[in-house]
Amino acid sequence: MTLIHARGLTPTRRSFLLSTVALMAGAVVPYVAHAQDDVPRGGSVTINIGTEPPVLVLIAHSAGAAYYISGKTTESLLTYDASFNPQPLLATEWKVSDDGLRYWFKLREGVRWHDGKDFTAEDVAFSIFALKDNHPRGRSTFATVQKANVLNPHEVELVLSKPAPYLLSAFASFEAPIVPKHLYEGTKIAENPHNVAPIGTGPYKFVEWVRGSHALFARNEDYWGAPKPHLDQIIFRFIIDPAAAVAAIETGEVQVSTANLPLADIERLKANPNLVVDTNPAPYSPSIARAEFNLENRYLADIRVRHAIAYAIDKDFIVNTIYLGYATRLDGPVSPDLAKFYTPDLPKYEFDPARAEKLLDEAGYKRGADGFRFKLFIDPTQPSGPPKQTAEYFAQALGKVGIKVELRNQDFAAFVKRIFTDRDFDIAIEGMSNLYDPTVGIQRLYWSKSFKPGVPFTNGSKYSNPEVDRLLETAAVEVDPKKRLELFNEFQKLVVQDLPTLDIVTPSVITVYDKRVKNLKIGVEHLWSNGADIYIEA
Repeated sequence: MTLIHARGLTPTRRSFLLSTVALMAGAVVPYVAHAQDDVPRGGSVTINIGTEPPVLVLIAHSAGAAYYISGKTTESLLTYDASFNPQPLLATEWKVSDDGLRYWFKLREGVRWHDGKDFTAEDVAFSIFALKDNHPRGRSTFATVQKANVLNPHEVELVLSKPAPYLLSAFASFEAPIVPKHLYEGTKIAENPHNVAPIGTGPYKFVEWVRGSHALFARNEDYWGAPKPHLDQIIFRFIIDPAAAVAAIETGEVQVSTANLPLADIERLKANPNLVVDTNPAPYSPSIARAEFNLENRYLADIRVRHAIAYAIDKDFIVNTIYLGYATRLDGPVSPDLAKFYTPDLPKYEFDPARAEKLLDEAGYKRGADGFRFKLFIDPTQPSGPPKQTAEYFAQALGKVGIKVELRNQDFAAFVKRIFTDRDFDIAIEGMSNLYDPTVGIQRLYWSKSFKPGVPFTNGSKYSNPEVDRLLETAAVEVDPKKRLELFNEFQKLVVQDLPTLDIVTPSVITVYDKRVKNLKIGVEHLWSNGADIYIEA
């Protein structure tokens, strides 16, 4: 399988400079039509992603805000169409052995890194083990990969100790970036300076990262997929303030907004004839909102307390009042948007404050003279929007059953450090990605072996259940799809009973963009793809 691209027109220096000026002004700039396929060329697109990520390449991190950025500059082996079928990217052909223990990839020739060095199989082999050793999800994704054999400069073979039925779906660019061996070898991967100033093979080259403002990427004139990309440049803005985020999309300061848009403004934005409001799910990585309990807390270690908290929370209120209907109630760890693995008939903790009070009494935590039983801290992942509002509601609802709750706000980086490094938390209100398969996106959150202080977005609750571990480990290597689903169903029932986390909702994925921006969402990766196909219509 190969992709063949014809070489086309390239932007003039004048059009590039016009793009740069217009970019800073937030305008959609002029373009010239492509001579062969009439796809417009040139211009800039500014995307507000809200939270500023800690890195720009996800080789050793899984920060959601960087999903939008990483693949634009640092690609992986494959991409995926709307039906989740793998398509060529840095790999042009691939085969999987009948026993599922060998994966062979033929790599694209003539590809160069942004610094001019040749891309080879050595880079792929190095990156697979860099991901396995350093990426929060890579530990489980590539757990069974024992060898990466370089057969020649453009062929690589992965040898597994056990089957990994999800592996061919794991090579999206934001999920498994291939990095240059010559710049990473011999370094501490997580601290490599190119994580914040990336050198990749992708359609856009890193220009600058102005902290607190934006990250700028310019068209890679030497891109292997020429005449793509169609744009001269992409800029990623970090607009946290909700009012400013709305103003930016309405005035054209940004052309695409993915974050911090107040839900109360969505209906008005829908009425704007110049904008598109897209609420389609992101199939490659559905997100969920949940409350994670620190099981090292002496109160939360008691399952009766965790069940009481679940009965004190009205999820339907959260859906309708906090998310204004732009969410779906969630009663287990798998989003309904991950339809293949979703189990709808799980036990539900319906809103029942009286039952919550009874459980707390039975646990021995009677109300004191002040009306409270004990105190907990609650930390939302964001200091504004639904995460903060959900935390505020939790504090109010738990207060009614006698649990005093103090809300703490911090920026995203401080939240990650507090939860996963310092472990200075009781309840965290957070978002997590399911990803394309439970072994990759969900196992890390419940598998006892994934608990490791300092590693973000893993088992922050320090949950441990040997039967859950067994189910997850068996499902990870089970090649029979029916048996694998049965294992995941049993897993879901167990964690809903144990309740190390309280799953709350699957939020709608809301993207608002200028209607002149086309090909914004391609395949199942949507805005997390490499962006080579994006263009601006006349």
